[in-house]
Amino acid sequence: MLTVGLTGGIGAGKSEVSRLLVECGAVLIDADRMAREVVEPGTPGLAAVVETFGPEVLTADGRLDRPKLGSIVFADPAKLAALNAIVHPLVGARSRELEQAAAEDAVVVHDVPLLTENGLAPLYDVVVVVDASPATQLDRLVRLRGMSEEDARARMAAQASREKRLEIADIVIDNDVPLERLQRRVREVWEELARRAGESRQTP
Repeated sequence: MLTVGLTGGIGAGKSEVSRLLVECGAVLIDADRMAREVVEPGTPGLAAVVETFGPEVLTADGRLDRPKLGSIVFADPAKLAALNAIVHPLVGARSRELEQAAAEDAVVVHDVPLLTENGLAPLYDVVVVVDASPATQLDRLVRLRGMSEEDARARMAAQASREKRLEIADIVIDNDVPLERLQRRVREVWEELARRAGESRQTP
């Protein structure tokens, strides 16, 4: 098995790359999706969040009110740390379960938006960074996601710099290109990852 950490700045196109890798045969473990799943109604995760932050973080139907919780934790680093202390171990445990269920020669891609920021590169056999220029990121966030330019710039500034991401990359996928070229590059990267996964299976 080969474990791959996939990351990239907001608007770089990481979701598209992860989708293409799944089409090639990768097993995808999506940290963002798991972070939502572990606080669904009825989970121990949601109970712990309510115990820590109070019932006002719930909607009328008992779900987590994400905007409300976000406004609380992003204004207070201690509260953000408290939320992370609840969610991160649950995501980690679920991630390990999914990884253990994968085949011996699988390429397991962990889609981790904050891989660079949280110093997680050593956890993976290979780190793949999806790279795009800040101008491209800004254009995609404003044009495709409907963000204001101010909001988009603030989100980009809150993440690690492009240079910091590239420092930890074993493989870089340039996404300042037309879709056809991106697809070709992802297929090349997939062949390399599949080869490494095969080699890791043969190594005692």
